[in-house]
Amino acid sequence: MGKIILEGMEFFAYHGCFHEEQIIGTRFVVEVELEVDTTKAEASDHLEDTVNYQSVYGLVRHEMEQKSQLIEHVGRRILDAISHTFPQINSLQVTISKVNPPIGGKVKQVTCVLTR
Repeated sequence: MGKIILEGMEFFAYHGCFHEEQIIGTRFVVEVELEVDTTKAEASDHLEDTVNYQSVYGLVRHEMEQKSQLIEHVGRRILDAISHTFPQINSLQVTISKVNPPIGGKVKQVTCVLTR
């Protein structure tokens, strides 16, 4: 068993409950950690024997481009898209952080972690 982790993916997106957030946008940081059997890829050295992390990035980027009010909703869509595309994944975790959220005080980021 192995883990593939995509760390620090940065996106400028338009997620938020406030109207202004969906117009002005803000920065988000996304992490994806997946557990998969890497035994075959370890021996073969062939991309088709593992989860292509470039494809995972593309799925995350696509979902980040779709406006949502809640990062929980975006996270669920990311989980669903990755799971559907790569059914061989045993477990999956998505972390989405909204940088400098507009909550009326100084906060570096707010983060939502979802697992499957």
